[in-house]
Amino acid sequence: MHRILIIDDHPIFRHAMITILGKKFPESETLEANSISEALTLLEQDDKFDLIMLDLNMPETCGLNGLLEVRNQHPNIPVVIISAETEKQNILQTISYGAVGFISKSSKIEEIATSIESIFEGNVCLPSEILRTPSTRTRVTNDNGISPEQIRSLTRKELTVLKYLTQGLANKVIAYELNISETTVKSHVSSILKKLGASNRVKVVASAANIDFNQYVFN
Repeated sequence: MHRILIIDDHPIFRHAMITILGKKFPESETLEANSISEALTLLEQDDKFDLIMLDLNMPETCGLNGLLEVRNQHPNIPVVIISAETEKQNILQTISYGAVGFISKSSKIEEIATSIESIFEGNVCLPSEILRTPSTRTRVTNDNGISPEQIRSLTRKELTVLKYLTQGLANKVIAYELNISETTVKSHVSSILKKLGASNRVKVVASAANIDFNQYVFN
């Protein structure tokens, strides 16, 4: 049974999420809070949650501050951001600040449910339709921490797996796309993490999101 905490200041949206989660995970228990302060008070009393669903912008907090507060005080609880944010760099920043995923509020009901299921399976959840678009911010230097030499150290198959990871695809979907076993995908992911010097999947996905894979995969 999963225990989920929804932190959002819109009661209608919280109710919609509770309904979606109840249908997808009928054995789950979902609690709600309308602010960061209410959520932190609840978590002080009971922090046995498998996932926190957090809106980025609420009246008493702004942007990433809420995520930082929750992560600093309860670092062992996974946090997924669910927001109307569309700027690519802002989405990537939530991952670099410790979120295990980002779900757009404009997503279809089944997409939201599938994303949560993927997170429970240990995957990073990212909106592929947003990450495929170029950032509106100008980047003067490549600050993702992955050098061209590191990228070239990956095999062609590993590069393809990494590309799918940055699109937010789960292991089982990547396995299907490449016609390989899920165990083989996991092996590729482990090798990718080692070669790129990343401690976990979340960090490597955030770091590699701006890579132009075509210049490596097809050259």
